Amino acid sequence: MKTTRLEAFTDAVIAILITIMVLELKVPHGDTFADLQPLSPVFLSYVLSFVYLGIYWNNHHHMFHVVDSVSGPMLW
Repeated sequence: MKTTRLEAFTDAVIAILITIMVLELKVPHGDTFADLQPLSPVFLSYVLSFVYLGIYWNNHHHMFHVVDSVSGPMLW
């Protein structure tokens, strides 16, 4: 089988992971930058996780451009 189906599946999984990560962010109570201070550790961990997922997706995407076909054992 071609790699496009597996690549599309993994893209969908990563998109779901990013969506779940965004849903965990809480809205600050207030409208000043000082109200964002307590949320900075959570936001920093989100940014680092997003960067990590982006690096993972990029490497995964480049790997599938090198592979010609996907076998059953590779799927498992």
